[in-house]
Amino acid sequence: MTEEDTPRRPGRAERLFGGAAQPSSRPPRPPAPEAPSAVRRAALVAAVEAALLLGGALVILWLTLTSDPDSVGRALAEVVYVALFGVALAFAAAGLRRLAGWSRGPVVVLQLLLGLFGYSTAFPGGQPLLGIPLIVLALTELYLLATPEARLAFLDR
Repeated sequence: MTEEDTPRRPGRAERLFGGAAQPSSRPPRPPAPEAPSAVRRAALVAAVEAALLLGGALVILWLTLTSDPDSVGRALAEVVYVALFGVALAFAAAGLRRLAGWSRGPVVVLQLLLGLFGYSTAFPGGQPLLGIPLIVLALTELYLLATPEARLAFLDR
């Protein structure tokens, strides 16, 4: 008779507290619901805006490094703010695509900020070629998120 054939006697701790539990199997995840077309388009618009913001941050950084700004600190702070908005909008766009409940609020807030920035750039700033597209993108995003199918998609979550 070998050691493998003899039954193993439980130790003191195992006798007092019981044996180790068998690892439990995780329940299967339910399939992710398909996002409605308005939400998919809103995620696409938000991703385009995020890419434009990150590109704008690179342009501002390039202009800061190659020119003589009044305040380098303020110019670099502007680069950081624009890049942070771009990254936040990129994460929120990915959340919209997955119908994550947290993603809709930040997208709406960033659209309001971008719309205000577009207005101040287009009219008081005298740069309508830069400001009006920002306003149009922000209004498009807000419209897409306000459609009934988009609201119901996030209400069901």
